[in-house]
Amino acid sequence: MARGPDWKSEHSGETEMKTPDWAKPAIFGAVGGAIAAIAIGFIWGGWVTAGTATKMERASAKTAITEIFTPLCVAEAQKEPEKIQRMLEERSWNQDNFVVEAGWVDNVTEKHRRTIAVSCAAALAEAAKTD
Repeated sequence: MARGPDWKSEHSGETEMKTPDWAKPAIFGAVGGAIAAIAIGFIWGGWVTAGTATKMERASAKTAITEIFTPLCVAEAQKEPEKIQRMLEERSWNQDNFVVEAGWVDNVTEKHRRTIAVSCAAALAEAAKTD
């Protein structure tokens, strides 16, 4: 018995599913709209991935810590003006080491000590220029 292309649907009891003519453009429109919304959200909407948000959070925390502890370091340094003068005589790339060795950033955790020392040395050098 020869079987034609319609044999299965005629003889197995299965029916062919027919989609309405409007379904294909609607599905493509929905997918295209979703892609456009995502692209616009990430490009112009300010959306970020979780990894980027984590990086931004860490940078913000580092900035906040620096802004809080730098004035405390400067206040500690101002108690010892002769050491400030010696720090200013150091090369600029070594001034942060001087700040750490002077103990002006002992109240800062080891993780942030170098960042605060760099900021403190820069603030002290800037203050010395204006004096």
